[in-house]
Amino acid sequence: MSPDTAVLAEKAAAIERHLRRVADLLPALPEDLRPMTVESDAVILHLWQAVQVVIDLAVSTCVKSGLGSPTSYGEAFRKLSSAGVIEAGLSERLTRAAGFRNVVAHAYEDLDMARVHKTAMQGPADLRAFLAAMAALEAVGKR
Repeated sequence: MSPDTAVLAEKAAAIERHLRRVADLLPALPEDLRPMTVESDAVILHLWQAVQVVIDLAVSTCVKSGLGSPTSYGEAFRKLSSAGVIEAGLSERLTRAAGFRNVVAHAYEDLDMARVHKTAMQGPADLRAFLAAMAALEAVGKR
């Protein structure tokens, strides 16, 4: 069972909106992303929100597809990989993105702004790849 077309479209639009804000506010150089500025706060918030929407889609897709209820966000991506929905490398990168989300959401540690910058530069491609996989799954479900 695949994600509902309307829900997927709504979630994809939300992710793209967040990623546009990240791109608009992210400085070109990592050293220019300084902690506790309006720009860094917005980049972190919008990146966190985009990752959270992807996590929500992953978990709900696992449940709806009969893969079971994942015990962690990383497990959701691993289940989808094992089922052939996403490739293993993407699963690993999204698991790391979920870890980044946890650090941000729970303030486990001071954020390394160079890591935030790297995630903001490289992560959007993975989030979009996940959306493409969900769209492909939805298309198969319509057949």
